[in-house]
Amino acid sequence: MANLSPSFIVGLDNGGTMNNATVLDPSGRFLVEHMLERPSRVREGPDLAIEALAASFAQVLDVTGVDRAAVAAVGLDTPGPASADGVLSSKGATNFRHHGWGGFNIRVALEEALGLPVVYTNDANAATLYAHFARFGADAPQHSSVAVIVGTGLGGGLVEAGQVVSGVAGMAGELGHVQIPLEGLLEEGQPVPVCNCGLRGDVESFASLSGIEQNLLPYWLSRYEGHGLADIQPLSRAAKLVRGYGEAGDPLALKIFDQQAKALGRLFSIAAMFTDPGTYFVGGGVVEADPAFSEWFLGRIRVHTTLRAEQAKLVDFALVPDLDRAGARGAALAARSAMGDRA
Repeated sequence: MANLSPSFIVGLDNGGTMNNATVLDPSGRFLVEHMLERPSRVREGPDLAIEALAASFAQVLDVTGVDRAAVAAVGLDTPGPASADGVLSSKGATNFRHHGWGGFNIRVALEEALGLPVVYTNDANAATLYAHFARFGADAPQHSSVAVIVGTGLGGGLVEAGQVVSGVAGMAGELGHVQIPLEGLLEEGQPVPVCNCGLRGDVESFASLSGIEQNLLPYWLSRYEGHGLADIQPLSRAAKLVRGYGEAGDPLALKIFDQQAKALGRLFSIAAMFTDPGTYFVGGGVVEADPAFSEWFLGRIRVHTTLRAEQAKLVDFALVPDLDRAGARGAALAARSAMGDRA
C-alpha cells in the first residue's frame, strides 16, 4: 500500500501454542479475513517468544502489503493474569510456565523489539471489545456489554461506553473468579466445586473445561453408572468429549451444560445489578459447536439470568462472533483507542 502515514494498527494475539495477527486500516477495516498463525514458542521462554511475535508482525505486514512506516502502533493480547501494563503474574500464568515469565513485562519487551508503541490488553478483554464493536459498529460508544469466554478456564470482560473497563490493577473483568450463590445450583450431595485458583464455588469451577474435568464430570458419572465416558482415560480426555455428547443430546452431558448455564446465569444476574449492561456475550469452545446446541446453551443461560422487568425488555444475549480472530482484532481496536487518547 502506498499510504505511508503512520495510521495502521497491527493486532497480535499471543496464545499458548500459536500467535495470530491482523491489521486495522485507517477506515476501521480489518485487512486479514482468515487466521494468520505462527508458533508462539511461549513454552520456550521470553526471548524466543518475543522473536516469534516479531516474526508474526513482519508476516502480517508482508501478507497485507502494509509498509512498516505506515504502522502507528501494535495491539498485543495475552492470557492473564497480568497487570494493565502487560507485566505477567509473578506466580506465573497458565500459558507462561517457563521460569523466565514470572514478573516479565511482555509489552515493554515487544515494544523494544519492534521500536513501536505497544498497547497491552488481556485476551478476554480483547475478545469482549471486538464482540462489542462487531455488534454495534459506529454506535459502539453508546452501548455497554459484558462477555464470558468459556475455555480451559473462564475469561471475561466489561465494556462501558465502548471502552474496556480494566481497573486500577488491570484485574477488572476477571469474571471467572466471582463466587456465586450455590443454593439451588448444586444437586443434593454434590461437592462444592473448587477452582484451580483455590476458590470454592466461583464461576470457573463450573463453567470451564477444567471445571468439567475436576468437578462436574466426576460427580455426574457417579449419577449415570455405566456411562460411556467412564471408560475413557485419562479423565481430561473424557472431559474434552463432553461437548460432542451434548450435541448428540446425551442426558449426562446436558446435565453438565445446564449446570454451567445456571452458573453463568447467576454471574450475569450479578452483572445486571452491578453494571446493568445492554448485551450479554458468550464465547468459547462450548459455543463453537453445532448451531442448535449453541443456541440451546445460550437460551439456558438467559433462562437462568435474573433480570428486572425494566432490564428484560432492553437487553440481548449473543454469541461472540469470529472468536478465533477476536483476540487479534480486539487488541488492534484497543490500541487504536489508546493511541487516540494519547493524541
